[in-house]
Amino acid sequence: MIRKRLHRQIYFAVFLCLVLMVMFSAILFSVVGERGPNNNYRNVFKVVTSLTKYAMPSSALPLTEQAKSIEKLGAELNIAIALFTAQGDVIGSYEFKGRTPDFERLRRKIRDEDEDDDESGWLRNNRGGYSLLLDDGRWFVARPKGFPSRPPLYGILLWLALITAAIGLGAWPFVKRLTGRLARLQTGVEQMGAGDLSVRVPVEGKDEVASLANSFNNAASTIERLVNSNRQLLANASHELRTPLARVRLGVEMMKDGGTPARRAALERDIAELDSLIDEILIMSRLDTGTKPAMNEEIDLLALAAEECARFETCILNGENAGVMGSEKLLRRLIRNLVGNAHKHGRPPIDMQIRTQNKQAIITVHDAGEGIPKDLREQMFQPFHRAPGKQNVDGYGLGLALVRQITEAHDGHVEITDEHDRKCIFKVTLPLIV
Repeated sequence: MIRKRLHRQIYFAVFLCLVLMVMFSAILFSVVGERGPNNNYRNVFKVVTSLTKYAMPSSALPLTEQAKSIEKLGAELNIAIALFTAQGDVIGSYEFKGRTPDFERLRRKIRDEDEDDDESGWLRNNRGGYSLLLDDGRWFVARPKGFPSRPPLYGILLWLALITAAIGLGAWPFVKRLTGRLARLQTGVEQMGAGDLSVRVPVEGKDEVASLANSFNNAASTIERLVNSNRQLLANASHELRTPLARVRLGVEMMKDGGTPARRAALERDIAELDSLIDEILIMSRLDTGTKPAMNEEIDLLALAAEECARFETCILNGENAGVMGSEKLLRRLIRNLVGNAHKHGRPPIDMQIRTQNKQAIITVHDAGEGIPKDLREQMFQPFHRAPGKQNVDGYGLGLALVRQITEAHDGHVEITDEHDRKCIFKVTLPLIV
């Protein structure tokens, strides 16, 4: 509906504001400016009023004499003038053209004026020019040459209407461009809703709409990454679960004919292996979707590492106390996976060190193995990835993937690097408690 209606709503709102501006300007001009002279020239017009009344021929003179006097006065002043009776009949005029002013309306206006109003007496009439009511009831009308035949109000309204039209035409492209960006954003949302997770919208400009488009693209990227990760995790998990489930099924069938202690022990190992795999998959899924335990526990990494290293006879721990804020359960899993990975895929002894530097806790783990080639190191953190030649080693390839997810959940960083002539060192950096 955006592409069909919103640009019209915005445009009509702008246009309506312009129309209201014209209407209120006209009303203001009608109320303030319809009276004859401007206030700045009021005193001058008062003098002109006195001179005009003094120059008028007496009403006692014959009409022909009055007409001659008006013609002579108009010729000397070189302006269009006319003298009317109280009933509105022309007595005399000089180059006065156009319709006769509405004197009845002018009388009502005079009656409606405040008694204390010090106006000069000149009134702008609705036929153009200025009218003055003389003391004897006659009307004197003056219209300077070139004075428009219609009141200035119409000219002002015409100019305001032209300005409104010009602004309206100029505003249309801007309104269309704004709503066009919103329409493209809506199209992107609709495409994503239809299942196209790769859709992105162009970021145009630097305003709120551009910020909204950028936020949409970031959200789309996150959703695409999460969905693809979950798809991959589901596909790999379904494949990896078949092996332990098949062994458990076989063990159950063999137990029907009488199970031996060895068969029961093997079945228990298979179940424990299956339980461990499911646990790691659940942790990965929760971290992917942002569902993780509270990260407000104060943890001593050295004490935690000491407990986990005690599970392996070939693991040597060195270091200093390092306090971090996070989840003890997740950090325990991180250390256990690092040491377990070195135990499965490396060679003893396993050396773990914990040190602090630049307000960061640094965990390093290395062994005496052959190491990992540099071009394969980044792949080691992918779920269900196994290094070449390690396909038959126990495990499912989730350990290091969990290490990266747990590290990033604690605002840290993990990498495989070379230090001190060591071929391969797993290095985890976590922020210290400040």
